[in-house]
Amino acid sequence: MLQEPGKTEAEFAKVETEVIIKNILTSRRPGPPILPKEGMATNPSNTTPLPSWLTQEDVAYFASKFNKTGFTGGLNYYRNLNLNWELTEAWTGAQVKVPVKFITGDLDVVYTSLGMKDYIHSGAFKKDVPLLEEVVIQEGVAHFNNQEAAEEVSKHIYDFIKKF
Repeated sequence: MLQEPGKTEAEFAKVETEVIIKNILTSRRPGPPILPKEGMATNPSNTTPLPSWLTQEDVAYFASKFNKTGFTGGLNYYRNLNLNWELTEAWTGAQVKVPVKFITGDLDVVYTSLGMKDYIHSGAFKKDVPLLEEVVIQEGVAHFNNQEAAEEVSKHIYDFIKKF
């Protein structure tokens, strides 16, 4: 459904934009998001309480922007992943040769995707990023860690940058 332009957008149109934004930002399910084959419910639950790092004003602001532009731009990023791989094929196997501090949450959809934890913790990530200085896994934090744990992320970034 995601790959076919218009289908996911039509499913999203069945639901209030604020509900979609709230569900995206507060999701705690590990692994990639999966839309049901039968489509989205026309009235999904909107009772999830907002976490301390997210206000109703934030949700309303983000929703107002998506109400103007729609979700196609964001969805096209995911629709274009195969082409991105093709366009960057020349760099397959290239190492990242700058100092790196990697910060993610233990509930992040990317971190919890199949094989990612093993890649990060087995030494394979360090092989691809030889100047990797530290891997920080924030407990109870998901994909939007710069918002969910803003002070902690800022401190990690500041401590990392001040060394240079």
